[in-house]
Amino acid sequence: MTRHFLNLSDAGGDAIAAMIADAIDRKAARAGWPKGKADADAPLAGHTLAMIFEKNSTRTRVSFDMAIRQLGGTSIVMESGSMQLGRGETVADTARILSGFCDAIMIRTDDHAKIEEMAHYATIPVINGLTDMSHPCQIMADLLTVIEHGVALPGSEWAWLGDGNNVLHSIIEAAGLMKFNVRIGVPQGYEPDPRFAEEAQARGAQITVSRDAAEVAKGADIVVTDTWISMGQEHAHNKLAAMMPYQVDAALMALAKPNAKFLHCLPAHRGEEVTADIIDGPQSLIWPEAENRLHAQKSVLLWALGKL
Repeated sequence: MTRHFLNLSDAGGDAIAAMIADAIDRKAARAGWPKGKADADAPLAGHTLAMIFEKNSTRTRVSFDMAIRQLGGTSIVMESGSMQLGRGETVADTARILSGFCDAIMIRTDDHAKIEEMAHYATIPVINGLTDMSHPCQIMADLLTVIEHGVALPGSEWAWLGDGNNVLHSIIEAAGLMKFNVRIGVPQGYEPDPRFAEEAQARGAQITVSRDAAEVAKGADIVVTDTWISMGQEHAHNKLAAMMPYQVDAALMALAKPNAKFLHCLPAHRGEEVTADIIDGPQSLIWPEAENRLHAQKSVLLWALGKL
């Protein structure tokens, strides 16, 4: 059966734990090596990853390209505008064609229904590089980063401040699978899709939504935010005004545990969702978090291709 990675639940908690453990080992084994050198075992030698971008990308593009190289394989990078997909060829036909040429597909797109359709018709693994619904590869990197910095996932308390977006959906999904809790500070009208919370709660996680940013941050192990204006949205002044009470600043961060860590998937808008002194300060893990996109996605690729 083809292994797709559209959401974290496609893999499940045990597989996520195995991927994180593999990422930690592979990262350690490469210490001091040139970035372009393949891993000693080159487990994906001869494999080719097709990457489709319908949205702008820095971290996803570079990390997946480097991931397949370090695993011994190669990539083909395509912008939708330069493909027949951008001229009306169906997602289903594109999936069938790429399945005959390549070993896996990573797509970064808008509508989650597109990636579900691609997975339905592809006979090779399809990996979600971002949709409007979820961002599982980002959260794999976040989980890896948190564990590396000494936080045990089960029972940990995560505080999310800001918009109820795709990144939050995947954090909530991870909470159910990895047994941690998420408190969400979000203004009225910007709540996450309740289906994610319902599924996480059914798995035993505590998911709470509050209008009180201070209450959300109090005693948190991990404080997370994201840009308030997502790609493709207008720079809505009404939304910015609604979000300002949820800005992560020194006063809010001081309510979390003294050793609490700050995460942000980037790109960031300093002075909007987070102040510069926090994102650039000693509690921020944004740079190892960004690098860990590479290490986590190597293990996602290995899992999808049946090597883990």
